[in-house]
Amino acid sequence: MEFNPTTIVAMLLVIFLAIGIHEYCHAKFADMAGDPTPGMYGRVTLNLFNHFDPLGSIFILITVFTGFGFGWGRPVPMDPSKMRNPKLDHFVAVAAGPLSNLLQAAIFATLLRGLGTIGVLSGDSFLAVFFLYGVLINLGLFVFNLIPIGPLDGMWLFGMALPDPTRLAWTRWNLSFGAFLFIPLVLIPIGGNTIFGWVVGPAVRILSGILLG
Repeated sequence: MEFNPTTIVAMLLVIFLAIGIHEYCHAKFADMAGDPTPGMYGRVTLNLFNHFDPLGSIFILITVFTGFGFGWGRPVPMDPSKMRNPKLDHFVAVAAGPLSNLLQAAIFATLLRGLGTIGVLSGDSFLAVFFLYGVLINLGLFVFNLIPIGPLDGMWLFGMALPDPTRLAWTRWNLSFGAFLFIPLVLIPIGGNTIFGWVVGPAVRILSGILLG
């Protein structure tokens, strides 16, 4: 697909929704589990601007001009000890973020296929581009966030499967050193692609093939 102002606007809108809803779902599910912490920080809100991180937003603006925008939102503060079922509820609250991206991708794919079938969309229309990037970017966020390294959601999800002493050591390591490995994953090319591209790209192609047929 040609990279032009239409695709830039479509990508930015998709990223705004994808990241904002992702963070909102973290906050909402933690709140529903009885944890007041997200609400205390004003995060249980559909005002998606409240969920954006300044550095992550700058990264979006930079990467969107490379052909595939990517960024991150403000982490949602949670206190599992205040949840009714700390281990299960925390797992659900963390998983809700990437699962929201998978759901958004499925909705965009349904709209793209459905409206395309009845002839409402043309291939180069803004809505067609918007829906297509809605599938691709949300799938990218879904897969990327499942990578088990800090500060991604996958780090927490993987850690919850570990016994307590190992889990605590895993969490401390990721919170202190994992972020330093996160940047190379996204930025440093290896064999003509980044680790992000090698891991996420094939998974997105498989999932988008399933959703788009």
